[in-house]
Amino acid sequence: MGVRRLLKKGLGEMGFNMGGGTINWFPGHMAAATRAIRDRLKLADLVIEVRDARIPLSSANEDLQPNLSGKRRVIALNKKDLANPNIIHKWVHYFDSCKQDCLSINSHSKSSVKKLLDLVEFKLKEVISREPTLLVMVVGVPNVGKSALINSIHQIASSRFPVQGKMKRATVGPLPGVTQDIAGYKIAHQPSIYVLDTPGVLVPSIPNIETGLKLALAGSVKDSVVGEERIVQYLLAVLNTRSTPLHWKRLNNRRIEGLQHESEDKHEYNLKDLRPKRRKPVNGSDVHYIEDLVSEVQCTLYATLSEFNGSLEDESDLESLVEQQFEALQKALKIPQKASEARTMVSKKLLTLFRTGKLGPFILDDVPDASDSVA
Repeated sequence: MGVRRLLKKGLGEMGFNMGGGTINWFPGHMAAATRAIRDRLKLADLVIEVRDARIPLSSANEDLQPNLSGKRRVIALNKKDLANPNIIHKWVHYFDSCKQDCLSINSHSKSSVKKLLDLVEFKLKEVISREPTLLVMVVGVPNVGKSALINSIHQIASSRFPVQGKMKRATVGPLPGVTQDIAGYKIAHQPSIYVLDTPGVLVPSIPNIETGLKLALAGSVKDSVVGEERIVQYLLAVLNTRSTPLHWKRLNNRRIEGLQHESEDKHEYNLKDLRPKRRKPVNGSDVHYIEDLVSEVQCTLYATLSEFNGSLEDESDLESLVEQQFEALQKALKIPQKASEARTMVSKKLLTLFRTGKLGPFILDDVPDASDSVA
């Protein structure tokens, strides 16, 4: 409840995006793509709705749900490697209880995607005998991993079915909104099965502040629309109200307690080291530097929260704690005090660590009662 109150009184009053008010990131291509998706949904035999496993409800496109509810649908909770494994099965059970097929996947894992394809084939079995051509659509909000999933399906299908023509690859990128066209890819024939990849589309505006912040934190909305600082304010509020830094203390006791502040000539942390290197292997020392960076952040947040004398249920106290943590992180990350973009630099580093799973697995949405309808 603390974070919800903060959103209403604290972050809410500060404005959800740079200009205040609700988020509105709806480029022209999204409006056109939404219309095209609705038209093609009428022809689809099955829909794979890809959602972010860290936000199983918040990553649903509300405007498309009426069109999806009447279709054969499989909800794929992607990025399960970044989601809390102790909670993800509860989400799958929730969707199952709502009579909705659901599977948690990692789109970069062939075995994981094969399970999804097996489920899709099972769902299509009843129509596969009487239809010469079947269409499977992949839909979802930006940056949930649709294109990565399409590429994995291509790799698996090339060994499972005779595929005609040179297979294309979907464009994959870390930024939301990379795929701007609707493209069809033939993955099998006899019968012919086409997988239709689609651009990630959001609703024109997201009036619910917390839903919008979750989408921004997961990377489904461009950071510049909301502002990195506000996204990290929300992240810190979530971590504090869940007492996550205190859990880090118990789970990583040796590294947290043994962390020694090193001299000023310490190697400069480079978050680019987190990106996979294609041409040369990851340097072992870089891995240690990233581990040290994570420990610095964990140690700093643990110290500030454990020394906090206020109430996490009080909006003012929680907001004050978040402000203290910004200052402490700036010192821990050795960002100059006078740097004009110091808070933005802190925010970008913390967002990178969260989004790459270096701070641990998370699920930000709460599992609703089974009696609630599927969003």
